[in-house]
Amino acid sequence: MVHALLSFAVVAGLLTIVPGLDTALVLRAAVIRNRQHAFATALGIGSGTLIWGAAAAVGASALLTASDLAYTTLRIVGAIYLIWMGIGMLRGALHRSQATIGSRENDSARTVLGAWARGAGTNLLNPKVGVFYMAMIPQFIPVDAPHLPMGIALAALHNLEGMLWFTANILAAGSAKTWLGRNQVRRTLDALTGTVLIAFGMKLATDRG
Repeated sequence: MVHALLSFAVVAGLLTIVPGLDTALVLRAAVIRNRQHAFATALGIGSGTLIWGAAAAVGASALLTASDLAYTTLRIVGAIYLIWMGIGMLRGALHRSQATIGSRENDSARTVLGAWARGAGTNLLNPKVGVFYMAMIPQFIPVDAPHLPMGIALAALHNLEGMLWFTANILAAGSAKTWLGRNQVRRTLDALTGTVLIAFGMKLATDRG
């Protein structure tokens, strides 16, 4: 079991540090809003990871590989969600003023919950995450180990690595807050993140497998 955990940690760790959609969302939250929202986004992404890990351990995510309809449905819903978020960020980049930014940074706890939901939704509505876990987790579960607890343990390990990576990014963004906090830089970051989301969404919508 220890060997399985260590082997999975190496594979998951390498995948964690590859720049992607999750890192872009966390960095945007750290710069556009604050560390609280960034960590809430990261925890949302981690929550999605744990759910996918549990689903893969019990074989539920096998539905994505066995059923074209299930995979296509989740793929289209996920693509629409990403494109919708991306368009919202592009609109914000075009119309946001410094006053608007300041008011958003003082949002209530409900907005923090929204940041968590955004992270979780982005993760859960991406069928490729489910397919990845379905392909990877069973390979690292020892024959004599209970599937559900072991699957959750592997997902939790990946989650821990992800949180460490996100924390490093959030702290780095915080140290450069003076420069990154400029209105023009924030608008540029919103435009870049929005473009990335739309690109991911379009790729997801047109990807057949």
